Amino acid sequence: MCGIVGYVGKSEGVETLLEALSRLEYRGYDSAGVAVLNNKGLDVRKRAGKLQGLIDDLRRHPLHGTLSIGHTRWATHGEPSELNAHPHTDCTGQLAVVHNGIIENYSELKDQLLAKGHRFRSQTDTEVIVHLIEELAKHQPLERAFISALKQLRGSYALCLLSSAEPQRLFGARHGSPLIVGIGKAEAFFASDVPAILGRASSVIYLNDGDVVDLTSSGPRVMDLSGKRLRRSPKEIHWDLAAARKEGCAHFMLKEIHEQPLAIAQTLANRLSVAKHSISFDRRTQSFLNKISQQERLIIIACGTAYHAGLVGEYMLEEVAHLPVDVDLASEFRYRGPLLDARTTVVAITQSGETADTLAGIRMAKEQGASVLAICNVMGSSIAREADAVLYTHAGPEIAVASTKAYTAQLTALALISLYLAHKRQRLLGTRFRQMIEGLSALPKLIEKTLASEAEIKMVAAKYVKCRNFYFLGRRYNYPSALEGALKLKEICPLIHAEGYAAGEMKHGPISLIRMGWPVVFLAPQASVYDKIISNIEEVRARKGECIVIASEGNNTIARYAESLITIPKTEEFFSPIVAAIPLQLFAYHIAQANQCDIDQPPNLAKSVTVE
Repeated sequence: MCGIVGYVGKSEGVETLLEALSRLEYRGYDSAGVAVLNNKGLDVRKRAGKLQGLIDDLRRHPLHGTLSIGHTRWATHGEPSELNAHPHTDCTGQLAVVHNGIIENYSELKDQLLAKGHRFRSQTDTEVIVHLIEELAKHQPLERAFISALKQLRGSYALCLLSSAEPQRLFGARHGSPLIVGIGKAEAFFASDVPAILGRASSVIYLNDGDVVDLTSSGPRVMDLSGKRLRRSPKEIHWDLAAARKEGCAHFMLKEIHEQPLAIAQTLANRLSVAKHSISFDRRTQSFLNKISQQERLIIIACGTAYHAGLVGEYMLEEVAHLPVDVDLASEFRYRGPLLDARTTVVAITQSGETADTLAGIRMAKEQGASVLAICNVMGSSIAREADAVLYTHAGPEIAVASTKAYTAQLTALALISLYLAHKRQRLLGTRFRQMIEGLSALPKLIEKTLASEAEIKMVAAKYVKCRNFYFLGRRYNYPSALEGALKLKEICPLIHAEGYAAGEMKHGPISLIRMGWPVVFLAPQASVYDKIISNIEEVRARKGECIVIASEGNNTIARYAESLITIPKTEEFFSPIVAAIPLQLFAYHIAQANQCDIDQPPNLAKSVTVE
């Protein structure tokens, strides 16, 4: 959510900011703005709506200067508008702040500042920060005033401060919302995420909660809230600039759908050996998994698409590893009063590693003595650093708001863990274990084969472009697939309402809505519950619903039950959600494209949800 960029160096600040902010558009936003320090003082330019509006304005009326901060805002306090857009300035116009997060005590602070004569222009919680710094700086140096202000804030923040009195430096801080420092050649950056600084910074420092930074072109000075100097080691950036570009695709989402064979192969790399029929992990993760006892209880926590991956993981772990598993929405996990102890392992699944609810969940779990394993895509992220062990998916940067390759990589990671634990616990041995290893290794090729059917999937999608209600139904391993298919469609095509259900639940209420032509997508690959799903298809057909069936190739009889048929390669039921995800993603994508939706940046959604 939101995007922060700060720049200190010798290049033109606005040009640098706009390039970086354009790479953060995927995070979701409703307005954008920049502040630049030049010989005229502090110059601020803001616009509601898309970043392109700000870019057009700056082309007509350029701003020059080097020291600069920029922001793309996702509204929390105050409607999307130019006044509420960041950066926000103080009464004197000498200080400017950009902020991600929520200041929970802003109303109390605002009343105090109003009583001291401060004038507010916006409805935001953020504006209190810059006025608070202004007030404190009347009696102490700016750095100390900045830290003093931070101590008074309750809530979450990633902050960047620019002052006309400090033309060679920026100040930044982090608490509960992601902020990184990028280090380049005689220049340095603040940013919300790595893609913003690709091509300009060679290394990055991932800040911890409570870190305060004095940033100059020669690099950062990191300290805590007492002013004590901290050591933070820079990490080399391994993502390349091409990974953050569309490379000829109409949308990032389509590019990322087609990157799934590679993403899955990278998740398996150095972990799966077909020749040795073995699975292994890095020392820290393998040691963690080896300590999971026979009496262990697993709780998977996640949000959104990652939650659906967790539901599949529950089937995997319970069936082959015989471990009891609960799956919780991270946003509810803390509030149901879970009973945790040292015999509990919490598995946190997250693409960004910064999801606020998931991060809060693992912190609570650790306080109660539970161990935490993270499945994460972003190296150095908060959840990856705070977990006891982490299994990186290595899916590469995912830019589109709707998750695709991160989801199938998470499923692959869960399959690796499940099979490893099943073998270790002697639940899966010999020929059967080798078959599962070979099935896992075949996934990239199966995904490639499924992607080759895109034209046929697009033709099916074209038949339902004008429909405005969909059901997605599945059983067992593909019940979560139904949830994910519905989520994808309503995420990127907000004209459509879609719901996913366990197919057996239809008769308990939802079936009452079925009428002539109502489209229902069935997940019906070859599986132990195949006959059951056929019965559910018959129930919908009896009520004149329109059945779109995703089935295993070679199934020549199922066509009689389907108005539209999509086939996927045969695989073990255990792996079928990974393969079935592809047609669901493409089906949603092509319906959204035909409806001329903003696929990569759907309204009201953000890529990384860093506030509760």
